[in-house]
Amino acid sequence: MQEPSLKKRIWGWFFFDWASQPYHTLLVTFIFGPYFASVAAIHFLGTGMDEQTADARAQSLWSLGLLVSGLAVGFGGPIMGALADATGKRLPWIAVFSVLYIVGSGSLWWVLPDGSNLWFGLLAFGIGFIGAEYALIFTNAQLPSLGTKDEIGKISGTGFAFGYLGGLVSLIVGLLIFVEQDNGRTLIGLSPPFGLDPDAREGTRFIGPFVAAWFLIFMLPYFLWVREDPSRRVRIPAWLALAKLVRTIRALPKRPSLASFLGGSMLYRDGLNGLYGFGGTYAVLVLDWSLTQVGTFGIISVISAAFLSWVGGGLDLRFGPKPVIKAAVLMLSAVCLFVANMDRTMVLGMPIAEGSGLPDTIFLICGVLIGGLGGIVQSASRSLMVRHTDNETATEAFGLYGLAGRATSFLAPALIGAVTLATGSARLGILPVFGLFILGLVLLRWTHPDGDQTS
Repeated sequence: MQEPSLKKRIWGWFFFDWASQPYHTLLVTFIFGPYFASVAAIHFLGTGMDEQTADARAQSLWSLGLLVSGLAVGFGGPIMGALADATGKRLPWIAVFSVLYIVGSGSLWWVLPDGSNLWFGLLAFGIGFIGAEYALIFTNAQLPSLGTKDEIGKISGTGFAFGYLGGLVSLIVGLLIFVEQDNGRTLIGLSPPFGLDPDAREGTRFIGPFVAAWFLIFMLPYFLWVREDPSRRVRIPAWLALAKLVRTIRALPKRPSLASFLGGSMLYRDGLNGLYGFGGTYAVLVLDWSLTQVGTFGIISVISAAFLSWVGGGLDLRFGPKPVIKAAVLMLSAVCLFVANMDRTMVLGMPIAEGSGLPDTIFLICGVLIGGLGGIVQSASRSLMVRHTDNETATEAFGLYGLAGRATSFLAPALIGAVTLATGSARLGILPVFGLFILGLVLLRWTHPDGDQTS
């Protein structure tokens, strides 16, 4: 049987992003996250809390779910990567974590609208999230084998753009066919299919199994076209791989460029995940948007993410990843401050007329920028990591990269939760994200634009 060409391998690698992106687009940000927040808020209202306290409590509970699942990814990822480097194989690990993705997302069907099993919902979401993030560590580690150092940025940006396109298509399908509005029909006036009961929110709940099926179908090109890198023939005992991981972490002070990059990206990516994880819930809790409005907002922001990720790949090719990251994070910081200083009654401290659509328009623009700039940051960061990576230990390196993205994953959810509870405001709860962006940029100053690998 003829081995797939390099072009097919690259396209197969792209399809992982296409298959997996709906977990983040539909479940984390635009449909399940807001659904969970609205269900939790109604549940807490039923216990006698006032609306503002119930909203804050709902946001804090969602932050706890993101916190725990993020910590599991952060501290388990490098270990998994080291073990995979020891065996010399990545595809079997990706297959295992794909099962977790499918089981976790499919189980969200049973998260009921009466709020009676919120903890089950967080557990199921966490299982799928861990599967998605662990699989991402291993697929990221395949990037160095797909092109030269100069080509990697473009390949990475195109992969992110293709993934966002998959998120966009799946979001459109979900909104048009499954997610019910207040009138029991979808955005185009259809009743949810398969006899799904809109009164029980079954159309919205079906998004979980839909995401699972989407992943199962579109991972087929990945497993058909992607092969293990034949140059990776090293096999070592697992305990040696773990010992090497410990030595790698201890040696980080001797690699100041890598240490600076991991530290800086740890903070600004955590801030970005904070915006992703709470953007939809902000719209529901602060602006009183419906899930359909949040989904429409998501379509627009994901279109911008796909386009700007592709543009970002070109900018990476021309200027290198570090300047691209710095510019995008600075703009995200400004967006964050803007979002934290607006609600239904005012914008930047200035009162607005009751019923004004200005907050909706501004948040829509902010969503476009968050989606687009976030895609650029993630793509360019992956490209800059490749410049600090050698192919023999790429999975371990991207495990560290995953650790950097998740080791402080408690910060954004914990700080958002703490500020939300302290102020009693879901709007002000987003403010700590600004600090994470700025601190990340400060640490990035010691990162060499070309990394610390000579080949």
